[in-house]
Amino acid sequence: MKAIIIEDSRLARQELKELLKKHKEIEVIDEAVNTGEAIDKINELNPQVIFLDINLGDGSGFDVLEQIDNMPAVIFTTAYDEFAIQAFEVNALDYLMKPINPKKLKLAIDKVPPIEHVNEPLLKEESKIFVKDGERCWLIEIGRIRQFRSAGNYAQIYFDENKPMIYKSLSKIEERLPKDLFFRANRQMIVNLNYIKHVEAMGNSGLLLTMIDGKEVDVSRRHTSNFKQLLSL
Repeated sequence: MKAIIIEDSRLARQELKELLKKHKEIEVIDEAVNTGEAIDKINELNPQVIFLDINLGDGSGFDVLEQIDNMPAVIFTTAYDEFAIQAFEVNALDYLMKPINPKKLKLAIDKVPPIEHVNEPLLKEESKIFVKDGERCWLIEIGRIRQFRSAGNYAQIYFDENKPMIYKSLSKIEERLPKDLFFRANRQMIVNLNYIKHVEAMGNSGLLLTMIDGKEVDVSRRHTSNFKQLLSL
């Protein structure tokens, strides 16, 4: 599994790399010392897991997670336990206090999900997917899904009155969805075009979508041109 260490302390980076040498399944492909560098490297190198310090020189680890498209597995490393609750609110796999305990590091690495197959077939509107959330299970037709919303390492699926969570990034989901049915509105949301009731132009060159359930979805300026092309506006 490809990994990036994001840590502003050179000594802490070196100590973590030494610990990771015992884990042959982890390949450290790069390091970052601030938020800007971290965002660029995650988007460019697409690691399966990141070891993320919370306090960085120019911001926080949470700032990094808000600005990446393809969410890897996240293991926080920090000296401050006050951030623990917030870390798990963004669905981090684990939260390691410094100095890092080797046994706890192993337990965290064991939680990293296996690498997804890169050649998964493209889904169709009538395709069905199996979703398990806790004790509940569904077999859902793709066409019934109104939207997918990013929730850290997870995605939330909206259909009927249900909102189960799955462990998969929004970008990975987008790769398999039928392009004529689903649209990436912004970093956080993919919507089903059949569930859009109204489209309104916004002053900042973006769009506001009103879904048939009354929910509103902002289309970022970056994705507005794609939306217009898709619907030949």
